[in-house]
Amino acid sequence: MAKKNGKRQGAGSTPAIVALEKAGAAFTVHAYEHDPATPSYGEEAAQALGVEPGRVFKTLVAEVDGALTVAVVPVSGSLDLKALATAVGGKRAAMADPAAAERTTGYVRGGISPLGQRKRLPTALDASARAHATICVSAGRRGLEVELAPEDLAGLTGAVVAAIARP
Repeated sequence: MAKKNGKRQGAGSTPAIVALEKAGAAFTVHAYEHDPATPSYGEEAAQALGVEPGRVFKTLVAEVDGALTVAVVPVSGSLDLKALATAVGGKRAAMADPAAAERTTGYVRGGISPLGQRKRLPTALDASARAHATICVSAGRRGLEVELAPEDLAGLTGAVVAAIARP
């Protein structure tokens, strides 16, 4: 179930995939069987796809000075809230309420994509993404990932690229 350069092969469409198609971005969709009992959606994706965890990025929603903000960090690490706040010009950050994140992005937890969100939020992409030709992020549904160049992700989301993750 892959899609390369605008040709989807049976993966189904999500707002993230539609946004990539509309932008004419080069990407590949990867589908896998999601286990609802899994404790870590990102690690499950890395294992299912056979991709090193440093190339699979999770999408987290935080509040920076009261405003919802998206952080995209490797599944092998964790979000540094202070670094996120600094990266987006804020002073204080905390993880957002999951219900508010789902309502605002239009995606469910574990399937939040940085692309095609209901409301475009300020976004920060961890600088480690630049070490890879392509990275994987959620395509907007559990069990569905999209692989694309980190520069394309940053451009399409208007993301600031900064060191926002810790190992």
